Amino acid sequence: MMVPQSRVHFPLEIEMARYMLLIYDNEKTAIAPGTPEWDGMMAGYGAFTQEVQQKGVFLAGDPLVDTPAAKTVRVRSGSALVTAGPFAETAEQLGGYYILECKTIEEAADFATRIPAAKRGSVEVRQVMELG
Repeated sequence: MMVPQSRVHFPLEIEMARYMLLIYDNEKTAIAPGTPEWDGMMAGYGAFTQEVQQKGVFLAGDPLVDTPAAKTVRVRSGSALVTAGPFAETAEQLGGYYILECKTIEEAADFATRIPAAKRGSVEVRQVMELG
């Protein structure tokens, strides 16, 4: 006997979304490399990265070089203006990011609470817009 299609129940697929976790901290008061505090922070990042990899939500993540090495590019009236440094002077600077694939922004924000910089600076969680 054939069961009508309307009576067949498939498990609902949970749609995942990509979230970018933008890590901000104050470069002027940053923990100095080579100190016990630095080693502890890096161990925390290693543990966090391992956790998100093991849970299957990790897509990408990297630290960024400090802002004095940055360039800001503006194109106005067809002319490019390239200036040294970040776009704006702020108390906290973008220092790195993770891209995670999560079910909800709340799940992504929960992961963000375990990023070491969240204790000193902040972690902004934003959904990546899917085009096409």
